[in-house]
Amino acid sequence: MAYKNKYAVLALLGISAASGAAWWWQNKAPVDGAAPPAAAASAPGGPAAASGGAPAGAPGAGSAGGAGRAPTVEVAKVESMTLVDETQAVGSLRSRQGVMLRPEVGGRVKQIFFNDGQRVRKGQLMVQLEDQLQQAQVAQARAELSIAEANHKRNQELVAQNFISQRSLDESAAALEVSRAKLSLAQATLQRLQVLAPFDGITGLKQINVGDYLKDGADMVNVEDIDAVLLDFRLPERFQAKVRAGQKAQLTVDALPGRPFSAIVQAVDPLIEANGRSVGVRGCIDNRQQQLRPGMFARVNAVFGARENALVIPEEAIIPQGGRTFVVKVVQGDKPGNLVSERVAVKVGLRQPGKVEILEGLAAGDTVVTAGHQRLQKDGTAVRVVDLPQAAGGKPGGPPGQSGAAGSGASPAGAAPQGAGPQGARPSGAAGPSQGSGRSAAAMSGPNPCLREADAAR
Repeated sequence: MAYKNKYAVLALLGISAASGAAWWWQNKAPVDGAAPPAAAASAPGGPAAASGGAPAGAPGAGSAGGAGRAPTVEVAKVESMTLVDETQAVGSLRSRQGVMLRPEVGGRVKQIFFNDGQRVRKGQLMVQLEDQLQQAQVAQARAELSIAEANHKRNQELVAQNFISQRSLDESAAALEVSRAKLSLAQATLQRLQVLAPFDGITGLKQINVGDYLKDGADMVNVEDIDAVLLDFRLPERFQAKVRAGQKAQLTVDALPGRPFSAIVQAVDPLIEANGRSVGVRGCIDNRQQQLRPGMFARVNAVFGARENALVIPEEAIIPQGGRTFVVKVVQGDKPGNLVSERVAVKVGLRQPGKVEILEGLAAGDTVVTAGHQRLQKDGTAVRVVDLPQAAGGKPGGPPGQSGAAGSGASPAGAAPQGAGPQGARPSGAAGPSQGSGRSAAAMSGPNPCLREADAAR
């Protein structure tokens, strides 16, 4: 037991000695004003720069000791670019007009006048039910009407000669009206045995055959008008003040990858759904090339508008604190070449991946800190800017604080297609590629069916 205690004491003494040595090494004072090893290693240009060879233009390059004590930060420039106010949602497609044809009265199918998937016109006869009995009723009503008309005409002549009373003439006139009503009823019953197409469209798959007996309301065939398809999707209630009729919405469907389409918002549901707190939106898509089908799943990018020359900064520069938003701006100090920090309250606007719009507090070209905020406890703190690797086409070795300049020049150029895509680039592909479509070029002539419907509604 004594042998084990001896080794335990020796191990404890060794650990204590190592800890004391480590503490002394980390806290020893610099010798002859030299920078601590960590500061010397972090100085641009390595140990040679820390010993007096600070690079030209480096902030705080007056003395080696001062450069080592200045906090190191990463910065970015305030950029000016086009921001698109948009949001993403999911939706489904449906026919502009779609109906399941059903008979109003029961009967046996006498004849079918369409094929599966056939294009039909409004008023075209689709199905004829057995009508022999109804035709006989029409003939009987016509005969009764003929007799009633003859009796009424004869009574008019007799009344004129005072051979019969006025009451007899009134009775014959009433009988004539009854006969006319019977004929109209018989004709209406006969017409109900004919099922007509309610609008122009394409038939689905028929569910009946000649000789089938159908009850009233039985399914026969669906007719779909898909020259224009409707897009139904929902947005959170916070967007109900932004979305309105006439706006554009871009969408893609999983069934047709790589083919963007454009929809025109036609209506916004005035009712907010209480369960999901969302508002329904309906758009219309020109589908004269017959590429889209009702029931497809769609990924929607609703575009509310675009802002030109919007000021944006990286989202890493934002410091939320106490319900307010701040950034740390790098400005020139009292001495030339000396950069200091300044905390500024800002008002943010739109947010995009990696970018935040600044509405108030900054100007184009300002420099903000993106990393190292925790080292800047108060305004006026001298800072040293780290030169980050430049993007392709940038100019390395520029003045301090311009490490984000290359990004400032490249980012708007790269962002321009991003902002232009939802507005001007995609409508050309909204109808989809012309190759592989089942419709001829003549089918695409004329105005957009979605616009025609909007004009008719007005």
